[in-house]
Order: sequence, then C-alpha cells, then structure tokens
Amino acid sequence: MTRPTDGRHVVVGTGPVGAAVARALVDRGTPASSIRLVNRSGEPGEPPIPSDLELVAGDVSDHDRARDVCAGAAVVYLCASPPYGRWPEAFPPLMDGAIAGAAAADARLVFADNCYMYGPVDGPMTEDLPYDAETEKGTARAAVARRLLDAHEDGEVDAAIGRASDFYGPGVRHSLVGERVFEPVITGDRVSLIGDPDAPHTVTYVDDFGESLVTLGADDRAPGRAWHVPNAPTRSVREFVDLVAEVAGTDPTVRRVPTLLVRALGIASSRIGETVEVFYQYDEPFVVDDAAFVETFGDRPAATPLPEGIARTIEWYRSVGAGEGE
Repeated sequence: MTRPTDGRHVVVGTGPVGAAVARALVDRGTPASSIRLVNRSGEPGEPPIPSDLELVAGDVSDHDRARDVCAGAAVVYLCASPPYGRWPEAFPPLMDGAIAGAAAADARLVFADNCYMYGPVDGPMTEDLPYDAETEKGTARAAVARRLLDAHEDGEVDAAIGRASDFYGPGVRHSLVGERVFEPVITGDRVSLIGDPDAPHTVTYVDDFGESLVTLGADDRAPGRAWHVPNAPTRSVREFVDLVAEVAGTDPTVRRVPTLLVRALGIASSRIGETVEVFYQYDEPFVVDDAAFVETFGDRPAATPLPEGIARTIEWYRSVGAGEGE
C-alpha cells in the first residue's frame, strides 16, 4: 500500500504547514538531500524549518518554473496559499502550476486544504458533503479542489487532498487559535474572541497536519479524494483558551467581541473584513469528522492531545519573545 518515495520531496510553501511537512519528513528519516522547499523569496520565514534543507525561490504559478523546481520529485506538497483576500484570482493559477510541475515529474501532488468549501452545515463535516459555500473564499476553495480532483480523474496527475480545521502550533499566528489567543494568554491579558466562544470548534495541531500530508503522499489508498486529517476531540474555543491558560500558568480574562462591532470594524480593517464573510464558522458549531482517515490509515498520525500541542505552542511563542517584559 505504500508507494516508493525515494525521489525528491518538494514542499511548495514555507509557512506553518509547509514547515510542518518538512519536519515530518525529517522525523520519518527522509534524507535532507531529498527535501526541497520552495517559496517566492527563497528566504526562510518565521516557522521553524530544519536549517540543512534546500530552499529555492520559485513562483509555482509560472508553469516553467514549477516544472524546474519539481524536477525529480516523487511527491509534491502544495502548502502555499495566496493572501487571504486574493484567493479567487490567485489560487487557480497556483493550482494549475502545481499540477503542471507534479505531472511533468510523474509525482503525486498532495494539497493542503481547509473546510471552507462546504459552507454552513448542520452537524459534523464529512468528506462526502457537497460544496455548498456561497462566499468568495469558499467557492474559490471549491474550485481549486475540483480542479485537482478532475485532473486526477482525467489521468493528468496523481493527487490527494488533506483538509484541516483552524490550526494552531509552532509558527501559527494568523488563525482563530493563533496569536490572538496565545499572546494575551501568555501575558495574562484579556483575550478577545469573535463569534460564539461556547460553540464547539475543531482545531488541528499543525504538526499533525504535516504528518498527515506526508502519509497521503506515501500511501496508495490516498489518491483521488479528500481526507480530513486527525484532530483532538472537539472542544469549544473558550475551553481551548482555558487549557492554554492552565498550561501557561496564567489567569486571563475572556470576552466575546460583539457581532455588530466585528462587522463595523470590518469596514475599516481589510483583515477583519475578510473574516466577516465567513463569520458563520466562528458563530456556529464547526466540527470536523476525521473517521475516514483514522479508519483507513490506522490513526497515523494519532492526533496530538490538546495539552501536549498547547505546551509546544507556548514554548514556541515564548522562544520568539511573547510575554517578554511582562
């Protein structure tokens, strides 16, 4: 069931997910000489990446450059994402380029995805749900997922999709449970949460996401469909914050930002405005079912327990200066 992966592993994107894939490959014993990281600048970012790995500059939207950086690959991991507000126009050429690069190398293409394409749902999200999103971001995600699965069906490329919920972990800042939670909790300040803090909300530990994507790259049961990666049991965001505070040894206050204020701030702030479009994800239950992955791949990786993942995340935030001077 496991395919030969002794060629090059090409990781497109060096943000938190790409960095987690690189760490997972190294942890599995993949030689550093077989791992190539690709981003637009050719410079390392903030997330922790093993320093002895090759890092090259490349815009994968350029098909010629995509073929160059993917040459010799056994697996290509598409972990890059355009800026949040540019998904509709920037994601399709990125996906097309990744398909061109992986196809030229006869490599498997594994796409790091999220759950936006489903839109609001009644009950836990499973992989067989229709793509019913009506938001720009949800329809953009649906379009690139369909493009990749159609390419697989047509024999253009061997492909699999791994889907995560909102993730947290070393290097993760821009997330529902990123710096807006960890930094104020570490300093014991007020945590301001958007949406209903008591609604159940699945979160994904970023290193579990990386390990799961590597599993999808190696196992011949993976291609041709999307998989929800393993997650710890779902808790509410308030319960997650309470766990962070318990591990950090602080006692922050938690408040919900009023919905009308979030919408008003969205007019003045593009970053908040982009969140308003998918506000249902934060104000209603957002539960991701990972049973298919667990049953198929034997729970590899087993989801990291929340206290353990939170402890590692706090350690990273403190290593980059969170809480200094408090």
